[in-house]
Amino acid sequence: MTLQEYDYARESPSKLAASCLLLALTMKNLGGWTPTLEYYSGYCSQDLHPLVKRLNFLLTYQPHDKLKAVRTKYSHRVFFEVAKVTPMDMLKLEEILKSC
Repeated sequence: MTLQEYDYARESPSKLAASCLLLALTMKNLGGWTPTLEYYSGYCSQDLHPLVKRLNFLLTYQPHDKLKAVRTKYSHRVFFEVAKVTPMDMLKLEEILKSC
Protein backbone atom coordinates (compact mmCIF):
# COMPACT_ATOMS: atom_id res chain seq x y z
CA MET A 1 0.00 0.00 0.00
CA THR A 2 2.90 2.34 0.61
CA LEU A 3 4.05 2.08 -3.01
CA GLN A 4 1.48 4.64 -4.10
CA GLU A 5 1.65 6.84 -1.02
CA TYR A 6 4.00 9.77 -1.57
CA ASP A 7 4.59 10.22 2.17
CA TYR A 8 6.48 6.91 2.31
CA ALA A 9 8.77 7.63 -0.67
CA ARG A 10 11.33 9.33 1.59
CA GLU A 11 11.72 6.23 3.77
CA SER A 12 14.50 3.82 2.96
CA PRO A 13 13.20 0.54 1.56
CA SER A 14 15.03 -1.47 4.23
CA LYS A 15 13.53 0.57 7.07
CA LEU A 16 10.08 0.32 5.51
CA ALA A 17 10.42 -3.46 5.16
CA ALA A 18 11.67 -3.82 8.74
CA SER A 19 8.81 -1.69 10.05
CA CYS A 20 6.27 -3.74 8.10
CA LEU A 21 7.75 -6.91 9.56
CA LEU A 22 7.61 -5.53 13.11
CA LEU A 23 3.99 -4.45 12.60
CA ALA A 24 3.08 -7.88 11.20
CA LEU A 25 4.77 -9.66 14.10
CA THR A 26 2.91 -7.43 16.54
CA MET A 27 -0.45 -7.77 14.79
CA LYS A 28 -0.24 -11.56 14.69
CA ASN A 29 1.20 -11.78 18.22
CA LEU A 30 4.27 -13.67 16.98
CA GLY A 31 6.80 -12.02 19.26
CA GLY A 32 8.83 -8.89 19.11
CA TRP A 33 11.97 -7.61 17.51
CA THR A 34 14.70 -10.12 18.32
CA PRO A 35 18.46 -9.51 18.51
CA THR A 36 18.78 -11.57 15.31
CA LEU A 37 16.34 -9.31 13.46
CA GLU A 38 18.14 -6.26 14.82
CA TYR A 39 21.51 -7.61 13.69
CA TYR A 40 20.47 -8.53 10.15
CA SER A 41 18.22 -5.53 9.53
CA GLY A 42 20.50 -2.99 11.15
CA TYR A 43 17.57 -1.39 12.98
CA CYS A 44 16.74 -1.51 16.65
CA SER A 45 13.09 -1.69 17.63
CA GLN A 46 12.94 1.90 18.86
CA ASP A 47 14.15 3.19 15.48
CA LEU A 48 11.13 1.57 13.83
CA HIS A 49 8.37 2.64 16.24
CA PRO A 50 7.38 5.93 14.52
CA LEU A 51 7.13 4.26 11.12
CA VAL A 52 5.25 1.27 12.54
CA LYS A 53 2.67 3.66 14.00
CA ARG A 54 2.32 5.46 10.65
CA LEU A 55 1.87 2.15 8.83
CA ASN A 56 -0.84 1.04 11.24
CA PHE A 57 -2.53 4.41 10.80
CA LEU A 58 -2.43 3.88 7.02
CA LEU A 59 -4.09 0.49 7.46
CA THR A 60 -6.68 1.87 9.87
CA TYR A 61 -7.69 4.94 7.89
CA GLN A 62 -7.11 3.78 4.33
CA PRO A 63 -9.23 5.56 1.76
CA HIS A 64 -11.56 3.08 0.12
CA ASP A 65 -11.50 4.86 -3.24
CA LYS A 66 -7.73 4.36 -3.66
CA LEU A 67 -5.72 1.22 -4.29
CA LYS A 68 -8.72 -0.98 -5.07
CA ALA A 69 -6.66 -3.29 -7.28
CA VAL A 70 -4.04 -3.80 -4.55
CA ARG A 71 -6.71 -4.46 -1.92
CA THR A 72 -8.54 -6.89 -4.19
CA LYS A 73 -5.38 -8.76 -5.10
CA TYR A 74 -4.26 -9.22 -1.51
CA SER A 75 -7.73 -10.17 -0.36
CA HIS A 76 -7.40 -13.44 -2.27
CA ARG A 77 -6.53 -16.64 -0.41
CA VAL A 78 -3.46 -17.11 -2.62
CA PHE A 79 -2.00 -14.14 -0.74
CA PHE A 80 -3.38 -15.38 2.60
CA GLU A 81 -6.01 -12.61 2.58
CA VAL A 82 -3.60 -10.16 4.20
CA ALA A 83 -5.68 -7.20 3.03
CA LYS A 84 -8.46 -8.41 5.30
CA VAL A 85 -6.37 -8.43 8.48
CA THR A 86 -7.80 -6.03 11.05
CA PRO A 87 -5.40 -3.22 11.98
CA MET A 88 -4.34 -2.90 15.60
CA ASP A 89 -5.92 -0.45 17.95
CA MET A 90 -3.57 2.55 18.08
CA LEU A 91 -3.48 2.64 21.89
CA LYS A 92 -2.78 -1.07 22.14
CA LEU A 93 -0.02 -0.77 19.54
CA GLU A 94 1.52 2.11 21.49
CA GLU A 95 1.44 0.05 24.68
CA ILE A 96 3.08 -2.96 23.01
CA LEU A 97 5.78 -0.84 21.39
CA LYS A 98 6.62 0.81 24.70
CA SER A 99 7.27 -2.61 26.21
CA CYS A 100 9.73 -3.56 23.44
